[in-house]
Amino acid sequence: MMKKVVGLGAVALLAIGLAACDNRGEKEKNDTEKSVAESLDRQIIGIDPGANIMTTTEKAIEEYELKDFKLISGSGATMTAALKRAYDKEQPIVVIGWTPHWKFAEFDLKFLDDPKGLYGGAEQIRTIGRQGLADDLPEAHQILSRFNWTEEDMNEVMKAIYEGEKEQDAAQSWIDANSDKVAEWTDGVDKVDGDKIKLVYVAWDSEIASHNVMKLVLEDMGYQVNLMQVESGPMWTAVADGSADASLAAWLPLTAKAYADKFEGQFEELGVSVDGVKVGLVVPEYMDIDSIEDLKN
Repeated sequence: MMKKVVGLGAVALLAIGLAACDNRGEKEKNDTEKSVAESLDRQIIGIDPGANIMTTTEKAIEEYELKDFKLISGSGATMTAALKRAYDKEQPIVVIGWTPHWKFAEFDLKFLDDPKGLYGGAEQIRTIGRQGLADDLPEAHQILSRFNWTEEDMNEVMKAIYEGEKEQDAAQSWIDANSDKVAEWTDGVDKVDGDKIKLVYVAWDSEIASHNVMKLVLEDMGYQVNLMQVESGPMWTAVADGSADASLAAWLPLTAKAYADKFEGQFEELGVSVDGVKVGLVVPEYMDIDSIEDLKN
């Protein structure tokens, strides 16, 4: 009788175990069968709400019929922090991204194809100045107009800051290693004696890099430089109304088109600092999608 009871108990335990395995298997199956949208919790991680790329992304959500998707605003820093958390666990995530940016060297990422062309093609980072800058601060106007460097230059400063260097230290290290390029910007320009200049920029890693480099260059030429970090709208407004002298952070012709159109005739384009930059939606390479259209699957 005892053997029979033990035998029945074993069968019962086996049945429970098999049921548990079936449940786990079903759960794993359900997890793997989640749609792309479900796996992303229907979220796109964005940056500061005033950035034009956020407006473009809201339009993308509508144009690509990404039903129930939410665009999460924050900052460049919160976006990269969310990306790192997901990447470390190989979890799905889609973020607003742009190059140059250190995250493309740190993580294996890709831009999603944009068949509708909402994010445009290759863009430029341009320097803009207030009306009258050439008359009031001719030396600075000349230096800012000549400012030009590569994505690799910008990435070098961004990566150093990301790895823990102070912003000005990273900028100074780049200047020390690239004195020939700096000399091209300042060649033949007279030094000044304490003239004040105010530069405004958005809190993107790329713009933090460029403005800290330019701050040190202008200070070496005798200027007192005030750097002010603002959102995109206030940045353009400040240059247009003259409360700031210049910015190195005008992404054109598409990303900041709305601001450029709004303030047409109220600012001067001084030159292109970086050519061939790009913006769009970015995902880790381990995600098996290639287009924005795939997000609705």
